[in-house]
Amino acid sequence: MIRKIIHIDEQLCNGCGACADACHEGAIGMVNGKARLLRDDYCDGLGDCLPVCPTGAISFVEREAAAYDEAAVMASKAKAAEGDTLPCGCPGTQSRAIKHMELSMSETLKMPDEQPSRLSQWPVQIKLAPINAPYFNGARLLVAADCTAYAYGAFHERFIKGRITLVGCPKLDSVDYSEKLTEIIRQNDIKDVTVVRMEVPCCGGIENAVKAALQNSGKFIPWQVVTISTDGRILD
Repeated sequence: MIRKIIHIDEQLCNGCGACADACHEGAIGMVNGKARLLRDDYCDGLGDCLPVCPTGAISFVEREAAAYDEAAVMASKAKAAEGDTLPCGCPGTQSRAIKHMELSMSETLKMPDEQPSRLSQWPVQIKLAPINAPYFNGARLLVAADCTAYAYGAFHERFIKGRITLVGCPKLDSVDYSEKLTEIIRQNDIKDVTVVRMEVPCCGGIENAVKAALQNSGKFIPWQVVTISTDGRILD
């Protein structure tokens, strides 16, 4: 059938991935560093991807294309939520829970400087995280600017331990996280939310995204904001 569908100009695409994140149907993926329409039948033709593209690489065309298949899209989303590889095809985006083995006393003595990881799930990037995953049920959610883990030395013990962790950089990612965070909070049983940001002004974007997500979710959930200084101190 002839219908309206998106077209991606690979010459203009800078590989930022914003369109793939904005595409709720999973029609767009990153292939060799460029955005690509993976399946015609996943594209609903509404163009949520257009306004987020910073280079104008995406446009509408009318051409022969398979009809939009909502059932196939929903099945793909369900499969991704179960922990299978997401539509972009990258194994690194596979959603999974992580369990760490406790070290014995002898093992601890052999590695006195080793600090155990407290990360309990993968992926951690907001852009890659699924909206639904079993580990979100009953979770205490940590949403952190990615620089915070480098600035604050005890980040794993102080913040990651006991929480599900999502990280991002509102300045470098150039996307609004609030929509995805809204759905994560709305569709899962989140107990509380901790935001960890740097003291720099641009980090306010991640705090504002969480605030908007909490408001838009329609839920009343306890939340707090912790600010880290550039020299690694907790300011509040």
